[in-house]
Amino acid sequence: PFMETSFFTQFNTLLLGSLSSADDAELARIAGMLKATSTSGKKIIVIGNGGSAAIASHVAVDLTKAAGCRAITFNEPDLLTCFGNDYGYEKWVEKALDFYADKGDLAILISSSGKSPNIINGAKRAKELGLTVVTLSGFAPDNPLRTLGDANLYVESSLYNIVEMAHHIWLVAIVDFIAGIELK
Repeated sequence: PFMETSFFTQFNTLLLGSLSSADDAELARIAGMLKATSTSGKKIIVIGNGGSAAIASHVAVDLTKAAGCRAITFNEPDLLTCFGNDYGYEKWVEKALDFYADKGDLAILISSSGKSPNIINGAKRAKELGLTVVTLSGFAPDNPLRTLGDANLYVESSLYNIVEMAHHIWLVAIVDFIAGIELK
């Protein structure tokens, strides 16, 4: 019992420390970027792999429903397998952006390691297409994704679940901020 309690106490301490590392002004700035994208009639595209894809789905739906910002994600198996097969897995994100993104849209690109080639290529393509780019990454502070956004949120941890949960909580907090949720 002691080891289990110690593990969960340590996990929660690490997660709380990671969550606290985000600058409130930066989170508010990103919320403003998302709201401005929506107000201008453009869309938000949220993209990730694995657990980050699940975060992308949740956040895209919440942005649309709760915050009134039109948002999509590319988590359809037919799109992923078609584009992965035809263009290569490392290029599927950039090709999906070629087909679905419009100048002035905003892309949120999530990679725990900040090293996922498909996400890095997607961030570069998003910039080429005239999108605003927000990145979320973790692990090494000099990871390549962290340098590619107009805003870059970073979790200083190499533990996937700590990084992913911090990303998830920051993004849903931004949704609630845009939606004007009153904290009680």
